[in-house]
Amino acid sequence: MITHIVLFKLTDPNAENLTTTRDKLLSMDGNIDLLRHLEVGVDVIRSERSYDIALTTRFESLSDLQAYQIHPYHAGEVVPHMKSVCSAIVAVDYES
Repeated sequence: MITHIVLFKLTDPNAENLTTTRDKLLSMDGNIDLLRHLEVGVDVIRSERSYDIALTTRFESLSDLQAYQIHPYHAGEVVPHMKSVCSAIVAVDYES
């Protein structure tokens, strides 16, 4: 398995933006068949070093993760939204 974790810092982390963005990430469930696990969490600590939203996904293989990156729903729906609302995005991918 490959675990893909992404942290998002929103430009304006108000309640509406947090909810809309969380829902956009969760909308991948059922739209991207390569996903073996999908979890989205909104930060509850809200410290200076915190990011606002975390995405954890899992894939059967590295090739599935690479296919996810260019999947039409991910690339056409999710990525444009995330780029429009985020000031910073960081990720880590590892074998699990």
